[in-house]
Amino acid sequence: MVEGRTPLVTGIHLAAAAREPMVSVEEVHAVAGRGLEGDRYFDGSGTYSDEEGEGRAVTLIEVEALERLRAEYDIDLEPSESRRNIATQGISLDQLIGREFRVGEVRMRGIRSCEPCAHLMEMTGKKVLRGLVHRGGLRAEIVSDGTIHVGDPIIE
Repeated sequence: MVEGRTPLVTGIHLAAAAREPMVSVEEVHAVAGRGLEGDRYFDGSGTYSDEEGEGRAVTLIEVEALERLRAEYDIDLEPSESRRNIATQGISLDQLIGREFRVGEVRMRGIRSCEPCAHLMEMTGKKVLRGLVHRGGLRAEIVSDGTIHVGDPIIE
């Protein structure tokens, strides 16, 4: 938990296909073992869909990390530009690695950090790597189906 902020979802972002812009939505249906309906990784068309390993079902990023990027590096990156599905506030996502947690009614399991990459720089045209190292977000798997809404609580 981040002091002074309630852990919650501040934004939901989906891209229908690899390299497509992220679109903000108010809610999304999460499917265990698949991902978020309407997102590129749900149907296996994401840039990294063919890579081995877990953690492509959903990605999360802290709005606090984006605020620090702006304050420390003078880089303005909107949550949807981060290429992460769920923007959060009030929670340290790294503490969820290896643990189950709930986003609204959906149970998830934190898999690993979602470090920034050259693909993110290419997609945004912004030099975000240095400013997002070790705070680029969380990769997670969906454990139970349900709907996630902007404003939903995040419960450890």
